[in-house]
Amino acid sequence: MQRLSFTVSHTATGSHARRGRMMLRHGPVETPVFMPVGTQGSVKALSSEDVAHELDAQIILGNTYHLYLRPGPERMQRLGGLHKFMRWDRNILTDSGGFQVFSLGQGTADRKPLLEKLTEEGAFFRSHIDGSRHTLTPETSIAMQEAIGSDIMMVLDECPPSTAPREYQAQSMDRTTRWAERCLGARTDAGGALFGIFQGGLDLELRQKHLAALSALPFEGLAIGGLAVGETKEDFLRTLRHVAPMMPADRPRYLMGVGTPEDLVEGVHAGVDMFDCVMPTRNARNGTLFVNGGKIVIKNQAYTDDEGPIDPSCRCSTCRTYSRAYLRHLFIAEELSFHRFATLHNLTHYLDLMRQMRTAIEAGSFTAWRDAFYAGRAAASSTK
Repeated sequence: MQRLSFTVSHTATGSHARRGRMMLRHGPVETPVFMPVGTQGSVKALSSEDVAHELDAQIILGNTYHLYLRPGPERMQRLGGLHKFMRWDRNILTDSGGFQVFSLGQGTADRKPLLEKLTEEGAFFRSHIDGSRHTLTPETSIAMQEAIGSDIMMVLDECPPSTAPREYQAQSMDRTTRWAERCLGARTDAGGALFGIFQGGLDLELRQKHLAALSALPFEGLAIGGLAVGETKEDFLRTLRHVAPMMPADRPRYLMGVGTPEDLVEGVHAGVDMFDCVMPTRNARNGTLFVNGGKIVIKNQAYTDDEGPIDPSCRCSTCRTYSRAYLRHLFIAEELSFHRFATLHNLTHYLDLMRQMRTAIEAGSFTAWRDAFYAGRAAASSTK
């Protein structure tokens, strides 16, 4: 049974950038692609119709940890899976839940860590909702992702900080490999494509070793985990540029949890095909809006009487309809409609950025496009 097919149609000169297409159970996905994040079965502030018809997103991301806790695997199955539940007839990728469990293990100033124990069996944790105890194993993660009906599932991996000691990174990698093998064994005929995740922090030797181990397993795609989690931009780019071109060329390459528009451009330049990040939606709700050349903070006094759109070059319905002055008013007045208008704009900006890169790769002009992208950033900064 073929869960995923992937073809590369164009590669860029002077770059590792590539243009491709994935065929999944719910249709095609043009790559390189940015996947809007729908953590709890919803891209925050938007309807499924917004995401499909206004944004024309071909794939979104759901969160196994949150959906496992609420509504849970049994109810999700009874309700026909996430596609039916949220009325979404396109593709869904789900993470394994591991990142949330391990990040909860860090705790915060006002909250105790919720990860109680980590063993070879899995992660023992308490729910952030009600404190109930749960165990996340490779098998339960896959079972939940199958209940969701994911088109692309991710293996359960341990997510150590990128700056963790080398010895711990190596031990974590070995455990992640064993968990990855268990995930493969747990997948049934009902399961979607399954991607492996390789770790190794900022140690390039460990990264290469773990990539080799997971590349030998029959995953439909592979993902870079453990980047953009607090390391410097220099370390992020050094690691990305080293490992991404080494990933198998015949499978999709996914950089998890990334990132800024500049990160997406550099990821594509390094040969990455898939991205996701909460940044466009979270920043939208906080009033930071992406524009050609950078971003604006809509609460600033300068926009009080500004009758222009957020970005004159943007195709979104927000920019076609509303002024900066009106959107600033909505934000200051804490009107809920601002969240939808701003989110539509920011996600349009991200998805159009990916469309521009796909077009440039097809035209053989990606490196020139990348140069122009950064020139626009520099010009915008010089006028501030």
